[in-house]
This record gives sequence, structure tokens and C-alpha cells, in this order.
Amino acid sequence: MTVLQIRAWPDPVLSSPATPVTDPSEVADLVRDMLDTMYAAPGRGLAAPQVGVLARVFVMDTTWKEGTRDPLVCLNPEIIALSDEMATRTEGCLSIRGLSLDVTRPAWVDLGWTDMKGVRHQRRFDGFAAACVQHEYDHLDGRVTFDRVDPEARAAALATYETNLETPR
Repeated sequence: MTVLQIRAWPDPVLSSPATPVTDPSEVADLVRDMLDTMYAAPGRGLAAPQVGVLARVFVMDTTWKEGTRDPLVCLNPEIIALSDEMATRTEGCLSIRGLSLDVTRPAWVDLGWTDMKGVRHQRRFDGFAAACVQHEYDHLDGRVTFDRVDPEARAAALATYETNLETPR
């Protein structure tokens, strides 16, 4: 079990787009470590840039805290379709500790991705899973939750985040 260091915003890697994975075997160790890191955090999703690797990889497991682990590994994910209906959910981020923001996103998303065996998949995610997919996908494009709220909410959230960083724990 290897738990990786999770990069904290404003680390520049979190604002950088990730590059495609050409061979799943090249990221096998990274994926195992990302899953260990996500569960230890404890989070429900983790993207490679959050551990300092600019590869288009994310892992997620939206229901493990309520039952059995059921991890999903997505290599080179692509959003194929998005709902016109929008949903607002409170999102936390392992790279922005201690702060949750209300983020409005499409209510469902159709995602295509490659698994660790090189097999291509497509599936519709809705509810919390849709928000998680979109959140992790954003990390692959160099976006964080601060980038998904209006300027006023962003300014207030940044002020709170910076105050939290300055406050000794």
C-alpha cells in the first residue's frame, strides 16, 4: 500500500492539462497507488494531477463509504454527452481541504473511457456519480472547483481557503 502526497491548491500542476495515456501498463502502479491514496484520504475520487502526475487518469468509488468497495478506473476519459438539466451539489476536493462549494453541473453525463485492460467503455452517470465524474474530469483539464463558481463566490471561497491555510491546526 502506497499513499501518495495529494497536491494542494494553488500547486501549478492542478492548473495544467493532463496528457493521454498510451499504454495502460505504464500507469498500473500509479493507479494502484491512487486507489490507496483515495481510500486513505478518505475520498470518493482522485485524478492523477492531484498526485502530481499529468496523465489523463482518474479513479473513483462513490459508494464505498456506505458499503463494499467498487472502484472505477478511467484512462483517457471523454465526455460524450451532458444533460441539459442542471443540478447543484456541494462538492469537496482533496486538493482544497477544509472547503466545500456549491457547484452547478449537468445532472447526468455520458462518459467514455479505457480500463486497465485496454477495453473501451461507455456509461451514463447520474446523481452524485455524475458530479464526481465531472469533478475528476475537470482536474484532467486543469480546473478545480474554484473555476466552477461565479466570481463573487470564488472570491469569498478563496478568502476562506487562504484564511484556513494561515490558521495553525
